[in-house]
Amino acid sequence: MSTTVPLTRRQRDILRFFEEYSSHEGISPTLEEVARHFGLNKVTIFGHVAELERKGCLRRAAPGISRGLQIVRENAAQPSSTASAPARAPASNGPTSLPILGTIAAGAPIDALEVPEVLAFEELVPPGSDVYVLRVRGNSMIEDSIRDGDMVLVERRSDPLPGETVVAVLPGELATLKRYYPEQDGRIRLQPANAELSPLWVDEVEVRGVVIGVIRRY
Repeated sequence: MSTTVPLTRRQRDILRFFEEYSSHEGISPTLEEVARHFGLNKVTIFGHVAELERKGCLRRAAPGISRGLQIVRENAAQPSSTASAPARAPASNGPTSLPILGTIAAGAPIDALEVPEVLAFEELVPPGSDVYVLRVRGNSMIEDSIRDGDMVLVERRSDPLPGETVVAVLPGELATLKRYYPEQDGRIRLQPANAELSPLWVDEVEVRGVVIGVIRRY
């Protein structure tokens, strides 16, 4: 078996599964079906599929369709032969990765930004939105099902509604994840979702985004 672009063994296995499933069922598998077949979580499959798209081995027929991934035929898994056709450019229906801009505290505030990373995770991002990812440290939001080690999807906006979970940057560039409540006396209450912790009361705060989703690796 060979392809026109270099692939990891797992990527070859996934590509072969797409080809065999499509040939047998007449439709493409969903990412949930791929994850179930390989015994992996959906987040891991997202990453492999995003790489296969980037390398031109899979293309997306249309955004938002669960069975919209199609094999680019010259890159399909097949018996070994001399590869001569160039790989096609990957589809460009949306971003294939999101920036991880650092670690956000869900306990005591910490430095707001660290060394950026990248997470391939396009399917959970609302079309046209400006979204980034932060890794959570601490359990101050555990009653909202946001745990230590989770990742949160954050929409970059500064106009939260009362009660929304926000990335709040305090004076001194210290950042924390809390629910946002403007009070009548002009102060801001940053409320943890943990009965053992007290809220933070601040006179001013910079909101750098609102949480729209949680990613958990099991």
